[in-house]
Amino acid sequence: MAEKAVVTGGTGGIGLEVARELARRGYAVTVVGRDEWRGKRVADSLGRDARFLRADLSSLAEVRVLGARLAAEGPLRLLINNVGGMWVRRWETVDGIEAAFALNHLSPLVLTEALLDALQAGAPSRIVDVTSSSITAAMTLGVPEYDEVDVPGEYYGMAVSGRAKLAHLAAVLELAERLRGTGVSVFAADPGAAATPNAAEMEPEILPPPLRPLWDTVWQGVQRPAAEVIAPIIHAATAPGLETGTVFDADLAPANALTAPLTPELVAAARGLTERVLRAG
Repeated sequence: MAEKAVVTGGTGGIGLEVARELARRGYAVTVVGRDEWRGKRVADSLGRDARFLRADLSSLAEVRVLGARLAAEGPLRLLINNVGGMWVRRWETVDGIEAAFALNHLSPLVLTEALLDALQAGAPSRIVDVTSSSITAAMTLGVPEYDEVDVPGEYYGMAVSGRAKLAHLAAVLELAERLRGTGVSVFAADPGAAATPNAAEMEPEILPPPLRPLWDTVWQGVQRPAAEVIAPIIHAATAPGLETGTVFDADLAPANALTAPLTPELVAAARGLTERVLRAG
């Protein structure tokens, strides 16, 4: 029987290319996304062991339903938390939560927790969270604070997304330590910029003002085909002998620039905010 893998945000862009590569390597891939028509076409293209499950992962209720369904199906070998995004303008999810914080952090966190028993049953298994150099954009505005979901002042989508990704990266590294010795390894990977449906909607206003002179470079970066950037994700998912808790950059090296801001104080603040929001929801 083929080993089971779940890829969120798998109907387009980076997630789709990851799902294709995993299917090529023999995994029975479950692709998760919002668009049922597109999702079924993707699953059909991946082969008979693939399937599509519809879920709007901006809704924590739908994340929980998805998690319960997948958990009930038994052992799981691989979870790729790819869902995320950044937007030019602020919007809120159905739960009333700023969307970047919900999709880049809360959604994959809730899904992962729901699937821990299945992943332990499928051990040796792996969790791979897709992170982003948007964390660097967040740092251009100073060290992020986590008193509230929203930060005061102007909304700059790349920085807001980076702040959420940083909170999630903190949670990923804490989870890696928590699961050490259980047979479940935890990784993060930064594939770099690529041509994705989300990237196609970017405008210069998504950048914090200090980065706007770099807009042309940023825009050129997101023209790169998604298939060319998935190597760090696939490496984290499949390469033998990796140390749990490693964060990989686009060159498959430790992404020290992304983990450097994670002081104990920042990690504790991000964890505290996360717990408060989830308790309220």
